[in-house]
Amino acid sequence: MRDLGVGFGHLLRGQRWMARHRGSFGFGLVPGLLTLVLYAAALAALAVWGVDAVAWATPFADDWSSPWAGLFRGLLTAVLFALALLLAVLTFTAVTLLVGQPFYESLSERVDRDVSPDGTAPESGLPLWRDLWVSGRDSLRILARAGVWGVLLFALGFVPVVGQSVVPAVGFLVTGFFLTEELTAVALQRRGVELRERLALLRSRKTLAWGFGTPLALAFLVPVVAVFLMPGAVAGATLLAREMLDEDTEERTPGAAPEEASDAPAHGGETVR
Repeated sequence: MRDLGVGFGHLLRGQRWMARHRGSFGFGLVPGLLTLVLYAAALAALAVWGVDAVAWATPFADDWSSPWAGLFRGLLTAVLFALALLLAVLTFTAVTLLVGQPFYESLSERVDRDVSPDGTAPESGLPLWRDLWVSGRDSLRILARAGVWGVLLFALGFVPVVGQSVVPAVGFLVTGFFLTEELTAVALQRRGVELRERLALLRSRKTLAWGFGTPLALAFLVPVVAVFLMPGAVAGATLLAREMLDEDTEERTPGAAPEEASDAPAHGGETVR
């Protein structure tokens, strides 16, 4: 259970890192704001035309007596909107990371250079188009896995008692795991760690992934909050990636050179494993 606290601690450290490096904050907000506008437009369209779409898809209910047709279609509309919200939560990170790949790649590198004892950051060595291709391909694979879980949990949600207690809790754990995978992928992909290896790393330390991703999944239920937490989440995921790969991490005050920060804690540096 110790890993739960470690994962949550990296989430907080990422937000603190962003608070100390405010110059990077606005830079990291751009992809989240763009994605939020796209998602808000899609959900607004669903809210406006969802009832009509459900009515079009259920012509067999036209002849039902009142109020059954209205109740049936109202329930389907509510289910459709709930599924859209779940899909938005599950895909927001993936889409934001895809839209903001160059932004978050640069941000993650800044974090790596800042906390690395020698002040360097791993580089993928791949051209931008190749990085985008790999990121998009892996995101689709993760979304497919998350979609299977989403359908399964949605079906189990109709089971009395269990569907209203256990299933939501499991749903947040699943969402937290996949959020962690998507966010750590930014740093791990630069290190040449493939998707299969990333999933194996996270499965070997599930509680670490839950400690980082599950609180974030809860916070991401509010889209505006997600936008403002996203840069710090990327920073924290970079620190988490270093933890999983057992890389030395040296936290230092902003602006301190690596050799200055490594002298002693009194000079602003603290080496952690």
